[in-house]
Amino acid sequence: MYSLEQARRRAGKLRAEIRRHDHLYYVLDRPEISDAAYDRLFAELSRIEVEFPALVTPDSPTQRVAGEPLAAFPSVRHVVPMLSLESVTDPAAVRSFVTRLEAVRGRRRVALVLEPKFDGLSLELVYERGKLARASTRGDGVRGEGVTANVKTIRSVPLELSDRARSVPRLLALRGEAMMPERDFRALNRQLEREAKPVFANPRNAAAGSLRQLDPRITSRRHLTVFFYEILAISGTAAPRTHWEALSALRDWGLRTSPLSRHAESADDILAYHRSMEERRSTTGFEIDGVVVKLDDLEARARLGATARHPRWAIAFKFTARAALTRLAGIVVQVGRTGALTPVAVLDPVDIGGVTVSRATLHNREEVARKDLRIGDQVRVVRAGDVIPEVVERVVRPRERRGRRFTMPARCPACGTRVVREGPLDRCPNGLVCPPQLIGAIEHFASRNALDIRGLGGSTIEQLVARGLVKSVADLFVLREADLVRLEGFAQVSARKLLRSVEHAKHPELARFLYALGIPGVGLETARDLAAHLETLDAISGAGQSRLRSIPGIGPRLAQGIAAFFRRPENRRVVASCLARGVEIGVERRVRGGPLSGKTFVFTGSLDAMSRPRAEALVRALGGDAAASVGRKTDYLVAGREPGSKLGRARALGVKVLGERRFLEMTRKP
Repeated sequence: MYSLEQARRRAGKLRAEIRRHDHLYYVLDRPEISDAAYDRLFAELSRIEVEFPALVTPDSPTQRVAGEPLAAFPSVRHVVPMLSLESVTDPAAVRSFVTRLEAVRGRRRVALVLEPKFDGLSLELVYERGKLARASTRGDGVRGEGVTANVKTIRSVPLELSDRARSVPRLLALRGEAMMPERDFRALNRQLEREAKPVFANPRNAAAGSLRQLDPRITSRRHLTVFFYEILAISGTAAPRTHWEALSALRDWGLRTSPLSRHAESADDILAYHRSMEERRSTTGFEIDGVVVKLDDLEARARLGATARHPRWAIAFKFTARAALTRLAGIVVQVGRTGALTPVAVLDPVDIGGVTVSRATLHNREEVARKDLRIGDQVRVVRAGDVIPEVVERVVRPRERRGRRFTMPARCPACGTRVVREGPLDRCPNGLVCPPQLIGAIEHFASRNALDIRGLGGSTIEQLVARGLVKSVADLFVLREADLVRLEGFAQVSARKLLRSVEHAKHPELARFLYALGIPGVGLETARDLAAHLETLDAISGAGQSRLRSIPGIGPRLAQGIAAFFRRPENRRVVASCLARGVEIGVERRVRGGPLSGKTFVFTGSLDAMSRPRAEALVRALGGDAAASVGRKTDYLVAGREPGSKLGRARALGVKVLGERRFLEMTRKP
């Protein structure tokens, strides 16, 4: 092995190489090596730092791994005040802004820079001698919340600036926007829904909520990125003379900037760019709500200065809001899988951004009361991205006669059980006896990350519940062909196919079965943590709160919820019924150094030898990882009969495709 000096030199080379590949992957989206090769570099650096702890540096790539939860966020004073931009929506205001700048420049044309206006969370990052020293939210513009530990988990943010293209400043204070890509926002909300947790209204709220987690480990699991767009302060090296040069310097130092920035010289240029970006806003992958117009000359900016709130050298030219006025025709109450009652607005259909909207969320009883919404009101409805439309306010009309105030029902509209109040929420406590809750529980039980029962869709489940064939998830395991062929859309072939899928589902790994039960707050990762630490269903169902809290990632409230779930007689009866009807739960024991160690597998199509959940459990048991979708970190796609779209995705990314026989051969390697 290495001597101390050899280890020091090797660790330095590894850190530089890993930083370079991080920049290529997370900033430039242009990877040069495979994920497996990257993992080998990272593993070697980790081994050196374990053997020589004195060589660990604060900016080492290994230190991105999030530490323990924070007690609270400190208050941080910004290097310079972070002002907001004046917002305009009228092209005449844009022309007026350009005219004012030209007047200051002696009626000469001015050089401008145009950028997309990202709708995220504004941050200040400070680098001292090239190292990330602190990061904070904008706050009130003078002080913000210190979120350094959380920002360090974001892979697109370098812990150390690159000095290959130009010298690094002694001090560099930057402004950037923390963003969550829209596809990751949708995936996060789907995960939160499965865990019976509140979803985020839009990507901006998701980014803000993720960065304000007291536990940085949660932030590290959220797919955030940061776009940098302004130098707030710089010393120790020559300062850029123009904003365009500043953007170039940011890229040279390894910081991510928008590739959509453009030069401009006139109001017509600005209007054309605005039209172009508004047309492209749904395809950028990020939420943008306008464009930013900035004077390019930094010295001229300093002379122009700022008002108490806004710089005089920049404006935000906002897009037309995705909003419309319509009539609130009614309010209905829906019952979700967890029993939560949600008021939903029934609207006169209205077009918003090319989409016809006839329903919108009202969240809960307190929101309806705060906005004072009544049937017959004229309301303003907004739609941001692909999220559920929302009624944001009532539009007051002169001398209007209004309907009665809305009140939530005292009894569940689905089963008639008296509703209980939990803070702002109303909940039906009738559990699996309440049809919508039973339908939701079965859909979750059969979902891909749970027992993966193919062919059991929402329509089929509704018919099974309506006909009384399924009164709990355990009843799925005693369905007969004669039961299914009586359902709409079923014949003998489709009925037998579904029954085969149900039979395959009788052999889940423990983590998937726990997740399938729909324990509030328990997602797939938490289920895997429970399975890894306690190993058997009996141990988990009998664990007290103190034992559960000893498992990393499980806090007091979650421990209380898990213990309470298994104390309820009805839940214990469902589990017992599943076991009595043939469910055999496998125990996942991961083998270190197993034949699949370090490899990530994705499955598509039907396997002959085993169900997909059992195949994924086998991968993890032999040291590998099983993922749901194909990505750059996928090593193998296992294609069974009738493979889906993942096959094309794998071929496009150059992922190796295996047949079932080749996969089974790999699992039998010594």
